[in-house]
Order: sequence, then C-alpha cells, then structure tokens
Amino acid sequence: MMRWSVFIVIQCLIILMLIGVFYSHQNHMILLKEPPTSLSQWYKPQNKRQVWLHTMFRLRRETLAIEIYALSKDDKNLRKWMEKLSKDYREIKEMVPEWEARLDLAVINELQANVNDKRYEEVIQSLLELDKNCEACHTDFRTVTASLYRAPDFSNIKIDGSTSLKLHMRTMSKQVNQIKIAYMDGKQDTALTAYRQLEKEMNRLGDTCSTCHKDSSQSYPNDLMISAMSDLEQSLKTGTIKDQGKALGTLAVMVCADCHGTHRLAYDVKELLGKSENWRELLKHNF
Repeated sequence: MMRWSVFIVIQCLIILMLIGVFYSHQNHMILLKEPPTSLSQWYKPQNKRQVWLHTMFRLRRETLAIEIYALSKDDKNLRKWMEKLSKDYREIKEMVPEWEARLDLAVINELQANVNDKRYEEVIQSLLELDKNCEACHTDFRTVTASLYRAPDFSNIKIDGSTSLKLHMRTMSKQVNQIKIAYMDGKQDTALTAYRQLEKEMNRLGDTCSTCHKDSSQSYPNDLMISAMSDLEQSLKTGTIKDQGKALGTLAVMVCADCHGTHRLAYDVKELLGKSENWRELLKHNF
C-alpha cells in the first residue's frame, strides 16, 4: 500500500511540475500545429511541380466557378466544375492521409446532391459550409506550412564559393556601422574606406542574388542603390553630419532593410519552425 502511495505522489509531483513549466512560459510561448511530414513530398525540393500548391489553387478556382454558375443557373457548367471539385477535394486524403479525418466529405456529398437536383440556393449554402472546412485547416496549418516549405533556404549559400552568406551579411552590417562611427567621430578617411569596402561586398552579394533573380536588369545593387551609394560617397566628402546620416539611412533601407523584410524574416521563421526543441531546451530558457 505504501508503494502505491509513493507512486501516486510522484505522479502528482510530475504533473504539477509540468503545469508549472507551462504556466511560467505562458506569456512567452506561441503554440503552433505542425503539419504532417507527408506534406513535404508535395513541395520543393522533393516535388518540382509544387503539386500541393496547384491543388489548392484549383480548389479555389473550382469553388468560385461553382458559385458563379449556381448564381447564373448554368447547369451544364455547374456540373462540370462540381466534378472537378469533388475529384480534387477527395484527392487530399491520398496526398496527406493524416488529414483524412479533417475532410468534410458529408458537405461535398451534400453539395453534389444539390448540384444534381438543381437546388441553386442550397449549392451556395453548401459552398459556405465547405469554406468553413477549408478555413479551419488554413488557420491551423497554412502559415506554418508556407514558412517551412515555401520560404527560401540560405543555409548552404556561399559567396565566391568560400564565405557563407551569413558571415558575409555580418561583414556588411559591420561596414555600415563603421561608416556611421567614423563620420560621427570626424574620421573622413576611415569612413570612405569602410564605404568602399561596403561597395565591394555589395557587388559580391549581387552575383549571388542573380542566381535566383534572373531578370534582365541587375537586381542587386540596382540603379537606385547605386545612385544612393553615390550620394553617400559625396556626402561623406562634403556633407554635414546630418547630410551623412540621411544618406546612410536611405542607403541602409534600400540595401539591407527592404531585402531583409522579404528574405530574412521568412528564412528566420523557417529555421525556427524547423528546429526540434526538447524538454531540456524548454526548461533552461530564461525570459
């Protein structure tokens, strides 16, 4: 009897400890649902055709077509698009078996029956119910899935085949701040030296950017960035501290912040969500 009492006490202590851990982190944690790993096979790089995305695009187009033709009572086209929708919706469980229970096949069957019987007003109501089913999954998984599988991966990118992109970015950040420190302290030559180093590293980065941005114009540094660089150089030579600060701030937004707003945020989220945390990591966090 004593052994059982000890066992129960230990279990209660473990439960209380877990509650305490979660309670202590409650203002510092965001809980997200992880999509099934089987979903990854329908995204790049495993799937070059991006089959999952195209399936979602078709479903959105098909529901809109059904709404249009139900409102116009175009039975022929309504049936055609209903057949497409039914096929693509049911295919989800083949692509991601773990989500079979999330599919509302009852509402699809109801929608099909309403189409067959030409109950056009009921078709619209069934579409609204289907939309709720789609939105429930999107709320749970769309943001995480897009971050994991659609955000770019810069982890293996090298500059000139040697320096990592991450290290290169740190170098450029230091150069921007070196310019700021130097002109604030009245060291014009030092500021211009840091400027020329930054200009060189921007061009090196541009060669890497062009591997993805393959349009006809130069993506980085583009004409506006080059013009801003010229303004900064002139300001470092003849301008006031206020002029220099304005020129450097304009350049920093163009060559750093704008790109980071698209690429760095998405990549950081991808890295964070792809990281496997364990209880040891959770317990040692200090907030």
